[in-house]
Amino acid sequence: MKTVYVLNGPNLNLLGLREPAIYGSQTLEDVRLLCEQACARHGLGLEFRQSNHEGELVDWIHEAGGVHARGELAALIFNAAAYTHTSVALLDAVKGTGVPMIELHISNVHARESFRHHSYLSAAARAVICGLGVAGYGLAIDAVAQW
Repeated sequence: MKTVYVLNGPNLNLLGLREPAIYGSQTLEDVRLLCEQACARHGLGLEFRQSNHEGELVDWIHEAGGVHARGELAALIFNAAAYTHTSVALLDAVKGTGVPMIELHISNVHARESFRHHSYLSAAARAVICGLGVAGYGLAIDAVAQW
């Protein structure tokens, strides 16, 4: 069984509390359950994690790279949150490991502040999903199942 890594960056632990007009009222636990259900529909395993620390995210991408090298990774679905717009280190980790990645954002980053319009990660992404709320996670897993 192949595994989908779903990694979530800083402040996503505050889903349901932080700016619900932008991010909705669902919690990160709700997102995890949604991802579990989507993976189960497709016979995929799930590694679901969140960190507020860039280095930990880099380490997890490296871990996913090892799973990928063994032929056991379906894809990385990555909501790097604010690190999307600042982190060359995360881009280098994705490029260095060669993991197939979908970049994901709950809000439409292009309709928000101008600093959110640039993504370092998009250069290494197979696809980008934004603005579909937490439903984007399930849609990303559905897409991965078709690869």
